[in-house]
Amino acid sequence: MRKEEKQEIVQSLTEQIKEYGNFYITDTADLSVAKINSIRRKFFDNGIAIQVAKNTLIRKAMEAAGVEAPGFEEVLKGSSTILFSTVANAPAKLIKELRKTGDKPVLKGAYIDTALFIGDKQLDALASLKSKNELIGDIVGLLQSPAKNVISGLQSGGNKLAGIVKTLQERG
Repeated sequence: MRKEEKQEIVQSLTEQIKEYGNFYITDTADLSVAKINSIRRKFFDNGIAIQVAKNTLIRKAMEAAGVEAPGFEEVLKGSSTILFSTVANAPAKLIKELRKTGDKPVLKGAYIDTALFIGDKQLDALASLKSKNELIGDIVGLLQSPAKNVISGLQSGGNKLAGIVKTLQERG
């Protein structure tokens, strides 16, 4: 690979790291070509970009993107496939789903909004992270609940008051 090609790959990876903000490093070396192609298709269908790259190029792209990841060097060994997603937990959920069908990409590490997750044992923690949309939904639900209670109380209390006033008027 020529120097210009390496620079293009580093620039492309840097742009993707900045654009997505989340990335996973996996190892798919032990899988057959047919399984890798199947995995690529599933990732693509779920809006997850996937790219195989040399570890040194990934490291340079991380540095160029301003990603500070002490301890992440141990992840960048051997064969590496990098996954990009705007939804932080989407790749982890898909990897867990793939494992049920027998496809087993190994999670080497993940970088999620400045947090590092190193090792395959972190997969459950990553899959259980809530996405931005899920968090917004939770907050909206929490905010709606007290408002609904107040409105319900006012409506039921208003009916009682109306009934009392009507009774007093009838007596009056």
